[in-house]
Amino acid sequence: MGKAIEERDSQVSYLKTRLNMFLEVLDSIDPENTELEDIDRLIGMIDDLEMKCEQFKENK
Repeated sequence: MGKAIEERDSQVSYLKTRLNMFLEVLDSIDPENTELEDIDRLIGMIDDLEMKCEQFKENK
C-alpha cells in the first residue's frame, strides 16, 4: 500500500492528477465503440475520487 497523503497541498495535487487521468480516459473513449465495461471503469474512477475526497475531508 502507498504512503498516506496528509499534507493539504499533496492531497490537492493528488486529486488534480487523478482528475486529469479521468479526463484523459474520458477524452479517449469513442462513443460509437464504448462498451458497458468502459462505462463501469469510468464510474469506478469517479467512486475512487469521491472516496479520496471523503478521506481527505476526515483528515482535516
